[in-house]
Amino acid sequence: AEAEAVTQLQPVPGAHVPVIKMRFRGVQVDLVYASVAGHLVVPRDLDLSSDRSVLRGLDHATARSLNGVRVADEILRLVPDPASFRTALRCVKHWAKARGVYSNVAGFLGGVSWAIMVARVCQLYPNAAPATLVSRFFRVFSQWRWAAGPATAPLMPVMLRDIEHDAELGLPVWDARANPRDRTHLMAVITPAYPCMNSTYNVSQATLRILREQIEAGHAACQEIAAAELAGTRCSGRSSSSGRTRATCR
Repeated sequence: AEAEAVTQLQPVPGAHVPVIKMRFRGVQVDLVYASVAGHLVVPRDLDLSSDRSVLRGLDHATARSLNGVRVADEILRLVPDPASFRTALRCVKHWAKARGVYSNVAGFLGGVSWAIMVARVCQLYPNAAPATLVSRFFRVFSQWRWAAGPATAPLMPVMLRDIEHDAELGLPVWDARANPRDRTHLMAVITPAYPCMNSTYNVSQATLRILREQIEAGHAACQEIAAAELAGTRCSGRSSSSGRTRATCR
């Protein structure tokens, strides 16, 4: 019965983060694997988030796989209101899938990138309600300065915290100031857990243009909604001499 629950099973060993794609009881699941040194059996209390020693001796692909859990935990730790963040992220993800720009493989953005971008807006507006966060998301990133071309470093990488280096572990870290290769990336949405990586490394000139267009369209739609709500509020406040709302304001 459990085997029948798994469909569309597809290993992708050559991906940037090796993954097994599947549907489990109709839900899309990306399963990653990491072999942690020094543990024949994984202990239940293994701390992946705050204990960097688990990264010692790992190859780069395994470190990237292990970083998925660490990045998710770090994002939740860095946002001021996790509940508002989750609600706003659901809305942004739904929009991205509907607009066809939710796919790291296709050169757009994956779930981690969208999550980091929403989390950054949460940091900028710590007391905002989810609906306001969604509107601010489109406003902020419609004006964001990405790279102008492949030879230009991103002027404004999206970061939730400062980039950290660890000389002892020595894992490669995204840092456009120190690494010439990182300056060729057109977008920079940086994961917050060590080792920091660019989750949008796969974006091309063509997909960046589409992303910009879709985010600008989302911003325009939010402005139209806000304008309609404002007009409705003003209209409901106008009343005739008899105290009833004008018929033209229905």
